[in-house]
Amino acid sequence: MPLQPQTLGAALNETLTLHSALCRREAGAFQKAIQSGDDVVVACTQEKRLFAEVAQQTQGASSPIRFVNIRETGGWSKDASQAMPKIAALLAAAHLPEPEPVSTVTYTSAGRLLIIGELDAAERAADLLGDALDVTLFTQGAGNAGGDQERRYPVLAGKIQGLTGWLGAFELKWLRNNPIDLDLCTRCNACVAACPEGAIGLDYQIDSALCQSHRACVKVCAVAGAIDFSREPEKLSEKFDLVLDLRPTAAFTQQALPQGYFRWDGRDIKTITQVRSLVGEFEKPKFFLYKQKLCAHSRNDKTGCSACIDVCSASAISSERDRQQIKVNPNLCIGCGACTTVCPSGALSYAYPRASEQGVKIKTLLTTYSRAGGKNAALLLHSQEAGARLLGDLGRAARLDPATQGVPARVLPVALWHTSSIGLELWLSAVAYGASQVWVLMTGEEAPQYREAVRTQMDVAQAILKGLGYQGEHFRILQARDARDLASLDADLQCAPAQCVGKSAGFAVQADKRATLELVLDHLVAQAPARPEVIALPAAGSPFGSLAINKETCTLCLSCVSACPASALQDNPQLPQLRFIEKNCVQCGLCVKTCPEKSLTLVPQLLLTAQRKEPVVINEMKPYACVRCSKPFGTLKAIESMLGKLAGHAMFQGAAAERLKMCSDCRVIDLYSADNEIKITDIR
Repeated sequence: MPLQPQTLGAALNETLTLHSALCRREAGAFQKAIQSGDDVVVACTQEKRLFAEVAQQTQGASSPIRFVNIRETGGWSKDASQAMPKIAALLAAAHLPEPEPVSTVTYTSAGRLLIIGELDAAERAADLLGDALDVTLFTQGAGNAGGDQERRYPVLAGKIQGLTGWLGAFELKWLRNNPIDLDLCTRCNACVAACPEGAIGLDYQIDSALCQSHRACVKVCAVAGAIDFSREPEKLSEKFDLVLDLRPTAAFTQQALPQGYFRWDGRDIKTITQVRSLVGEFEKPKFFLYKQKLCAHSRNDKTGCSACIDVCSASAISSERDRQQIKVNPNLCIGCGACTTVCPSGALSYAYPRASEQGVKIKTLLTTYSRAGGKNAALLLHSQEAGARLLGDLGRAARLDPATQGVPARVLPVALWHTSSIGLELWLSAVAYGASQVWVLMTGEEAPQYREAVRTQMDVAQAILKGLGYQGEHFRILQARDARDLASLDADLQCAPAQCVGKSAGFAVQADKRATLELVLDHLVAQAPARPEVIALPAAGSPFGSLAINKETCTLCLSCVSACPASALQDNPQLPQLRFIEKNCVQCGLCVKTCPEKSLTLVPQLLLTAQRKEPVVINEMKPYACVRCSKPFGTLKAIESMLGKLAGHAMFQGAAAERLKMCSDCRVIDLYSADNEIKITDIR
């Protein structure tokens, strides 16, 4: 596909020079550019390593260099002749500054490695790592060959009771409960030969199920003194920086294993290379921000929203109900962002890059594409590793196979750290900015709950657009694990466009999720082909909704008001009323679980009238007047309900029952003025 520098330059508002051999005979132009101090964008990723080497060797090179792939994702497709708007959009996005720095999480590893497995396999693994790491073995049996005659590494044995932690901070807890002390054992094999039951293997541990207490092993080990059947089991713990687990079942149940923990089948040498490299100090971004005041997890010992805890594949999020919040362990967090996608209130937000920075990128892509004459843009969100490789494979297939279409000219690929890190507010923002569709390419590297979470959020987003009259399927998950699925991916990418907005939005994505959603909804409603009063939403994952109240059972106790974390439920200081602001409701369910009368029910929906943003009275009652001073102090239904429940109680008869009808002041006055009441001063 011949590039058109004039067309691209006009779309980008700059003068462009076309280079066709920049990494070869035109390398001088590249060197001159990186000496200018200006940002340099190289529209080729094939020779990225070579460009980096040239930059290192170029004196005075100071320009930041960015790379963007316009070949496999743009030029190598059957409709490459219409790809200029897409290429302009990709180049414009590549000009954007890097994300703002965020706080980091530090890991420190001194190379203390624990290998868990059968002794023969563990020693073979240790031979590959012992020259670079401080290796300790935890034997899980002898294996086929047993331990080597020469003991070269410390060996632990017993029953593992727990393994916790992460890179640089693993803690192993185990019970040493075998008569043979491996620290004293010399591997002379005398006990193995002497045991009449064959209860001692070449892991130099006694199988208690086979041992018949002949104690011949104790006699032959008298000099070393390694065998003692009277030794009490001992609970021990030790810390390690790295763990290599050779067992068929992992020590951790979560799908995303802690950093520094590796499983090895004895064949993949890449794992060994990774383990060897993890000595020193390492940093990663702290991928999340948490605002406790927005969190709808718990109130008053009741659990409301637990979406982030349920979706996390790294077990990095836990509940702290006593503090009415969640706790995120940054050392276990892998930066997938699924928790931020499912969070209805915005208490958890993705930090690297921030939502506002992703919004700028999406807006830049779509506005540049439109300005260059592109129509019906589709955003393709993919991971920056597996997803990017698949798109590269698809581009090459389109180059070589006449039957393969490749990435269409209207499809704008967007690389993400993780495909679940972008959710409802950014998908809908993309539609408001002019996108026809938003697709998420998943490659099998995602946890199953991530796919379900993304699908659930897409159902909500699609229900909103369908309710507003926008025709077509705007959101879809594309599944492709490897090159074998390229044919189905190629077919998925050719689907028909969905209906776009008539006018693209100009707002900027906000740091606050709910604020962005309000801006998006205002624009989508203003451009909508249809404007119903209310749109029903799926019950699962909806961040919007109303409350249904049973006025017959509600006593207006207002316990729901104190439980609501989003100020969606409010009282009226002047009157016994319960008011509701639908815009604030995050459908966490805390009010439903708190209500003692079980009078509330969540109603997932999106109200489009002005009432959505206003306090609406959903229940009110007559006040109950004090029978002594006539001051209102409760509701008629609440007092009547209390009187009915206590009517048969022995302590609330006669005058005591009458005091229940009094305000707090009159109750005290009546109690102290009564002649028939026993006072504490009367007790001798």
